[in-house]
Amino acid sequence: MTNTRDLILKLRAVYKEKDLSYDKMMSEMEQNGEFTSKSTLSRLFGNNWEQYSFDYEKTLIPIANVLLDVETFEDDDDADTKAYKSLLRFKMSVISENSKKIAELTKQVEEASEKERSKYHEKLEKETLKFQKSLDFLKHQVELKDQRIDLLMQQNDRLSITNNQLLNQFLSCPFKDKDCTGDKS
Repeated sequence: MTNTRDLILKLRAVYKEKDLSYDKMMSEMEQNGEFTSKSTLSRLFGNNWEQYSFDYEKTLIPIANVLLDVETFEDDDDADTKAYKSLLRFKMSVISENSKKIAELTKQVEEASEKERSKYHEKLEKETLKFQKSLDFLKHQVELKDQRIDLLMQQNDRLSITNNQLLNQFLSCPFKDKDCTGDKS
């Protein structure tokens, strides 16, 4: 029973020997807290069973539990049957332990991944805050420069007006062509 094909062949033989109905098998599986469908049973025990693949843990083990009654050793069980039941019980316990380990490791990986994601987001927030502060400072500096430019432009306009007024006064001065130095020579 070390490979799946051998296990299926043995399960098919026991199924024929015990002559159980699918409903009876499903009922016993439900009592064990396991489930499989009638279609799965019909594929497994039907004529073309070799064209299908069956999940060892989710399909074959629950069916084996019902057909072989793995949990108890019968008085009429021969040594091979007892060995197979022991082997099957051992494999089921190993699978169960490995499933628990996988679930635990998956949880640890997810937690580590979430922790890394959290660190990345914190770093990103810090960088964003730093960038925003720099951006705010630069915006403020641009505003100050704009205000200073506006003041300088206003002052330039006033000086230009004053210069134009002085130039106009000079040009319209009646004494501009006369010698106003006081020299009478």
